[in-house]
Amino acid sequence: MSYFLEQVLNGLSFGLVLSLIAAGFAIVFTSTGVLNFAHGSVVLLGAYLVAVLHPTIGFWPSLLVAMAGAALVGVLINTLLVRHLADQNAGTAAILMLGVDIVLLTELTRRIGNQVLTLGAPWGASVVRVGDVSLPTGRVVAAGVTVVAFAALWYLFSRTDLGVGMRAAAADGPTASLMGIRLSRTAATGWALAGVLAAVAGVFLTSFPAPGVAPTVALSAFAAIPAWVLGGFDSVPGAVVGGLVIGLTSALVTGYEGDLERFVGTGFGEIAPYVVMIIVLLVRPSGLLGSKEAVRV
Repeated sequence: MSYFLEQVLNGLSFGLVLSLIAAGFAIVFTSTGVLNFAHGSVVLLGAYLVAVLHPTIGFWPSLLVAMAGAALVGVLINTLLVRHLADQNAGTAAILMLGVDIVLLTELTRRIGNQVLTLGAPWGASVVRVGDVSLPTGRVVAAGVTVVAFAALWYLFSRTDLGVGMRAAAADGPTASLMGIRLSRTAATGWALAGVLAAVAGVFLTSFPAPGVAPTVALSAFAAIPAWVLGGFDSVPGAVVGGLVIGLTSALVTGYEGDLERFVGTGFGEIAPYVVMIIVLLVRPSGLLGSKEAVRV
């Protein structure tokens, strides 16, 4: 029972990290209708900035710089590239984002090389023990930060003029523009928020038990895509639900892989989230909490 509980808690805590990344996907899609396949590289960028800056300025200041840097990259992608697309359909934008991802990932891979960079996080490799159950301290901190982050997003979208404007622009852009809402402002804000979330998620994605910052982090970030699809393309609350479900599924399938091996073979834990994603796309393409209109963009 203690092993099962440990797998559940690890799955849920990892799922919360995935939900931060999935929320970035959802916010960009809601703001601009873009499938942001460069998001994984921005996650790596945030972690990389913390890794290279923390020896000089410390962990927390380097995290703030990484958040600002990732937000700036997001805004620049929107301002310099997305807004100037001659063909504004979703397919063209998605291909553009794949190109941006390749360019950014190649540059970061060149800089990192074969190294595995450390973050200098204050929690290090420590664990929290409750009875026979142990959980990495970084995952506990990640859970707390994620709760605060989503509470802040809820306040932004429901209690501020900017957030209400972003929701209005997402629901009906032309009408919102006629009412005086600046669509360029709401889009830039969405990309900036996604960058901030990516940087924070990058730190927790590369904290213990992960070895550190390496180019493979960008690929690991794509594990959040099933969470995004499950929750709904345009739903931030859905990102939370999707992240928890995918994190729990991955942890339990991996943890009990030995018992399942005779039925599904080895390595099924790595592909289980994508199996869930395929099923969702076939049965309910709008996701659990997404709007059906979002899928037809």
